[in-house]
Amino acid sequence: MTLDIHRILAELKAERDRIDQAIAAIGSIGSRRGRRGRPPGRSAGGRKRKRRLTPEGRKRLSEMMKKRWAERRRKAT
Repeated sequence: MTLDIHRILAELKAERDRIDQAIAAIGSIGSRRGRRGRPPGRSAGGRKRKRRLTPEGRKRLSEMMKKRWAERRRKAT
């Protein structure tokens, strides 16, 4: 019985080693392939572009939110 446990333990360790090797091989495949092109969200100058609302867009958004909150208040009462 003790021999069976030692044999099973040796087989499990060998399997663990095979799995570790497979994980390392797959991990190295992903790291070799680099991204091409610019990183996402970056402009040609290398700085992040900020989205800015125009005054008209800000006014429209404000009116929409006021309308939304008025409807919520109306439903709550």
